[in-house]
Order: sequence, then C-alpha cells, then structure tokens
Amino acid sequence: MSLKALLETHHAPGRLDWIGLRAERLAPLRYAAEALIAEAGLEGDHSRPGKRAVTLIQAEHLPVIAALCGHEALAPEVLRRNLVISGINLSALRGREVTLGEARLRFTTVCAPCSRMEKALGQGGYNAMRGHGGWCAEVIHPGAIRIGDRLTPA
Repeated sequence: MSLKALLETHHAPGRLDWIGLRAERLAPLRYAAEALIAEAGLEGDHSRPGKRAVTLIQAEHLPVIAALCGHEALAPEVLRRNLVISGINLSALRGREVTLGEARLRFTTVCAPCSRMEKALGQGGYNAMRGHGGWCAEVIHPGAIRIGDRLTPA
C-alpha cells in the first residue's frame, strides 16, 4: 500500500460517546445527549468561532490521563472538551475533514492543556494531559449530532 492509502485507512469509524456544553467561560460542562453544531460551534456552548469552534478528545486517552495523575478514572467534564470520541485515532485525522452526525468538521490544531488542569487534576495534571489533550476543529457544515453518531473521515 502507498503511504497515502495507509494514512487514509482506519479500522472503523469513531463513535460520539459524550457531549459537553458550558454556558459561559469557566462554567462547568453539562452533559447533553444531542446538540446542534452551528457555524460558530456548539449551540449553547461558550465556543470560539473559527479554528477552535469545537474541541474533541479521544475516549481511550481518559484512562491514560487518569493513570498519569494517580486517579482511578476521570469524568469527561473535568477535561473541558466538548466531544469525547472512541474507536478511531483522532491524531490520525489532523488536517482532515470528518463527518459527525449531520455536521462536517475540519481538525485544525492540537487542543493543548491549560494551567487549570493542574487544579482540576492535581499536581502534574498539566503534564499528564500533554499529548493527550485532544483536538480543535472548525465547522465546515453545521448540523445536529447525537450520542452514538459515527465520526468518519470525509
């Protein structure tokens, strides 16, 4: 197989496991079973339009971050990302467009941890998230999303 073909091959589509919305900056995230991704980001979320409109994190990284912080488990809302996706390597989608439910997103940049992770996760929390903090995405096409929706490369 060519390198191009290898880069485009995934075992299976991803799955949307969790949606988190926050009404304003620094507010706690609340779980939602469904949401609308508008042009500026998730409706009902204090999101940033543009390249950081939606944040995603790999579900498989939550136990890794927890272990690196000395926790048994971590709830997704602690990490302050909008969407938790399982079953597909999000890092392999860098720069790619994906379809999620009725929406289309483009992965833009790494979602680096902020200093608040030290408080949320305890000593070393910032470093525990480095390399596991997820991705930012811009909205290409708005649409509805629901828990269980597939995330597929476009």
